[in-house]
Amino acid sequence: MGRAETMTPILSLSAVELRDRLASGALRAVELVEACLARIEAQEPQVRAWAWHDPAFALAQARALDARRQSGAATGPLHGLPVGLKDVIDTRGIPSENGVAADAGRVPSADATVVARLKAAGAIIMGKTVTCEAAFLQPSVTRNPHDPARTPGGSSSGSAAAVAAGMVPLAVGTQTGGSVIRPAAFCGVVGFKPGFGLIPRTGVLMQSPTLDTLGVFARTVTDAALLAEALMGHDPADPATEPLAVPRLLAGALAAPPVPPVLALVRPPGWPDATPEMRAAMQELAGRLGPQCLPLDLPPLFAEAAALRRCINLAEMAHCHADLDRRAGDSLSPILRAAIAEGRTIPAPDYLRAIEARARLNEALAPIFHRCDAILCPAAPGPAPGRETTGDAIFNGLWTLCGTPAITLPVFQDEGGLPMGAQLVGPRGSDARLLRTANWLAGRLASEGDAP
Repeated sequence: MGRAETMTPILSLSAVELRDRLASGALRAVELVEACLARIEAQEPQVRAWAWHDPAFALAQARALDARRQSGAATGPLHGLPVGLKDVIDTRGIPSENGVAADAGRVPSADATVVARLKAAGAIIMGKTVTCEAAFLQPSVTRNPHDPARTPGGSSSGSAAAVAAGMVPLAVGTQTGGSVIRPAAFCGVVGFKPGFGLIPRTGVLMQSPTLDTLGVFARTVTDAALLAEALMGHDPADPATEPLAVPRLLAGALAAPPVPPVLALVRPPGWPDATPEMRAAMQELAGRLGPQCLPLDLPPLFAEAAALRRCINLAEMAHCHADLDRRAGDSLSPILRAAIAEGRTIPAPDYLRAIEARARLNEALAPIFHRCDAILCPAAPGPAPGRETTGDAIFNGLWTLCGTPAITLPVFQDEGGLPMGAQLVGPRGSDARLLRTANWLAGRLASEGDAP
């Protein structure tokens, strides 16, 4: 199913271009929402990206925002742009069911912090996108827009698929292992997971407080920067956030690097499990970059990263989902119940050791980031597998554990035309610089005929 089929020219524009047209008066929010709704009507029966959406609700927001602009009142950076929200993010007066049967009909009385920020920025809440059960590994009903027999990834399946299918220009997801980067790679869109603690999680289903990170889906690097910047900032209710200035992500992404960036091509743990096509694509990309890409090895400590991340995830999930387990019981999937049960058995010394390892992992990366602007590695082992799984997060979880910013670019295709992603990773605190590097790489590849 080609994304361009039946898609109006409006929906082919980037979010930044749409923002500018809306600001100039060349486009009204109502027109944009109507185009999105038509696309949803055409594609949703096959893709199944939405847990909840109401055309009347979306159009009412658009009319109010058009009236506000016409009145001359101040507008926000996302004024009139439709956004999809993963259904683990609370929305006041709108069902927020966490992908869990026991939460069917749950309607929060307050917005999550990120939803309040979206509304303040002028975004249009198009609806709630499908998530895997409690944002874990049970495959959802959503299908990959490029091949309905394949997974869109998880757990932010609906958010990635909605952007990939052209239903919305922007969407929000969460990542505890690889739930932003992996679906973006499988669906052929840009996925950006900011550094840990930059986007508050108040009002978002918590699975692992040490790991849970909100991220965004978009068609371009600059679109991802536009959305993520609007969501960032300190929230006293989320202790992971700090009272620091919001990084200027969009300006950073648009800036030209003072010198051509240098990337470190690494083969993370799990490299032998990548498909031959993925390994060949990474090597070809490194060859095209020439002296701007250096082959470097990750420190030996990273061999433990997957086990360390899993230890933290399951131990904290057993605590965070204890009430859900009591309420839902046998209605939960076997994979989720088994994970919660395993989490209860993890010894405290093992958990504390895993927590302490995060700082050592980031310290071990310092020599690489001293030589290079970013790490280059696969976003997933290959193209999307079948829908019986959400895919393997082996190339994502280590960066979630470190809390480093990461972004995937849809720069590869397999022999059958299915998307595969290249992932860039930067040191903590370098989100704007990472986006600048990613936009540089996307621009270079576009000039060579491989635009993401």
